[in-house]
Amino acid sequence: MNILEQIVANKRKEVDAARQEVPLAELERRPLFARVPVSLKAALEKAEVPAIISEFKKQSPSKGVINGNARPEVVTRGYAEAGAAALSVLTDKHYFGGDFDDFLAARAANPGIPMLRKDFIIDEYQLFEAKAIGADLVLLIAACLSPSEVRELSLKAHRLGMEVLLEVHNAEELQQTLCDSVDIVGVNNRNLKNFVTSIDVSLELSEQIPDTFVKISESGLKDAKTLWKLFRAGYKGFLIGETFMKTETPAKTLQALQEQIAGQRALFEHT
Repeated sequence: MNILEQIVANKRKEVDAARQEVPLAELERRPLFARVPVSLKAALEKAEVPAIISEFKKQSPSKGVINGNARPEVVTRGYAEAGAAALSVLTDKHYFGGDFDDFLAARAANPGIPMLRKDFIIDEYQLFEAKAIGADLVLLIAACLSPSEVRELSLKAHRLGMEVLLEVHNAEELQQTLCDSVDIVGVNNRNLKNFVTSIDVSLELSEQIPDTFVKISESGLKDAKTLWKLFRAGYKGFLIGETFMKTETPAKTLQALQEQIAGQRALFEHT
C-alpha cells in the first residue's frame, strides 16, 4: 500500500467517525454555512501576472515537520497582506498536522479572500464540513476518486455554492476525470505515490487542458522565472506552501517572490 492509499484508507475511517459525531443537520446550522463564497476562478481569470495561492501547512509525509509552531491567523494574514490571490489551509490532521481550528482561525483573520480546504475529499459529508468552516472551494484529487465520484462531488459542491479544484498528476487522470462541473484544473508536479517533483508535468499537460478551464500549477515552485514560464504556458495560479512555510517568516518570503515576479514582468512580456 503506497502513501496515498494509506491516507485514503485512514480518511475513510475519519469520515465515518465524524459522521457519527456531527450530523449534517448540525453542520448546516453553523454560522459560516450561510456565508456566500468568494470566487477564486473569477480572480484568476483576470490575473495579468502569476497569481499566488499561498498555503498554510505545518508538516507533510515526505518532509515531516515543516513549521510546527506557525499560527494560522498570523501566517495567512501576512500572506493576504503580501498580495496572495487565495489561501490554502490543510485540514488533514494525521498526515499534515492540520485541523478545522487552523482553517477557522485563518478564515476569521481573512474574511474576504478565497480559501481552499486542502484535504483528501472522498465523501459528500466532507463538502458539508467545508461549507461549515467557511471554505470557498474544495480540492478533488483525481488519484483518489473515480470519474463518477469526481462528477458527483463537484456537482454537490456547486449546489453548496463552492467552487471545485480538480487536481491531476498525469494525462490519464486528466482525460478520465475532467468534466464540466470542475472550475479549476490543478496540475500537481509532485507524484503522490513516490513524491518525485518536476515542473515538466505542468508543461506537458498545459496544452491538454481546454482553455475553458482555469489552470493552476502546484508543488515544486520556488522562483519567479519558473512561474513566468508556466504563466506563458497558460497557468494563471500557483499553489505554493513548503517554499514559504519552511522559512521563519512565510509572508516575507512571499513578498520577496512577488517582487521578483514584478521585476521580471517586462522581460517575459517582450520575449
